[in-house]
Amino acid sequence: MTRFKLLTYRDASGQARAGVEIGGMVHDAARLTGHAADLSVLAMVEDWAAAEPRLAASAQKADGATQVGAMDGLTLLAPLLYPGSIFCAAANYADHADAMARKMGRPGEPDPKSLGLKPFHFLKPVRQSVVGTGVDIELPDFAQKIDWEIELAAVIGRPARHVSVQQALDHVAGYTIANDVSVRDAQFMRRPNVPDGSLFKTDFIGMKGFDKSCVLGPCITPASQIGDPDNLAMKLWLDDELMQNSNTGKMIFSTAEQIAYLSERVTLLPGDIVLTGTPAGTGAEQDRFLRPGQTIRMWIENIGETLNRTA
Repeated sequence: MTRFKLLTYRDASGQARAGVEIGGMVHDAARLTGHAADLSVLAMVEDWAAAEPRLAASAQKADGATQVGAMDGLTLLAPLLYPGSIFCAAANYADHADAMARKMGRPGEPDPKSLGLKPFHFLKPVRQSVVGTGVDIELPDFAQKIDWEIELAAVIGRPARHVSVQQALDHVAGYTIANDVSVRDAQFMRRPNVPDGSLFKTDFIGMKGFDKSCVLGPCITPASQIGDPDNLAMKLWLDDELMQNSNTGKMIFSTAEQIAYLSERVTLLPGDIVLTGTPAGTGAEQDRFLRPGQTIRMWIENIGETLNRTA
């Protein structure tokens, strides 16, 4: 089978169009498949049961007639413009949770599973937060401590409601890379003058929901070509210095467990995205934060690499 990935590129007229990457070259999706509805990645994901075999068959016979250029020569946008909902896992890598506890002067917490706990997620505003590779990340002016977080992102391709852990990955169309850019200033993590026991202690909009706080890209690798999503190497560099170097196998709650849990609370729809958490190596663990003019490069095995600068 010819391997392919999905992306969104900007054509010569400035229009966003779906592309299919095959061997480093990008083909216009609608022209490749001959299916007019394949103009957008979201449309294909929403019809994934039919779109995936159509794309696979077309990829096998792709030729120069549908090529639009090399992947590194095009203007790439976030692969989904725009996702449905973005669900983000918090504290889902044991090494990151332990490092944060040490930084805050607290003892390490027990394995959440040993306490009978479930995954924990928050939401990001979609249209305001999503950007693609190559876009400058504008550091918010209301905060001073802005952090990086590489994450594996699962793109839902079939509605999921009350699905089991064993069934959960059957509802994934593919996977991409995410950067859950985060504010770490104390007043957003623990709002002052609010009692510790209050439900309103954390300001998740201030921490996680600001403009351009969710980098996605560069492409979506179909789930059928990923293998085990819980065994993928992942790395993040800041100005060419390796900061995060881990594997998705270090998640506390697996990708399937997160999807199954979320599906108990809400119907996951095609085009929704689940960010699965970040490993150790974030700036908050070492009091080192982003400054304007820096470069953030992320890579996840079998998916690709993103590159963004801060502004």
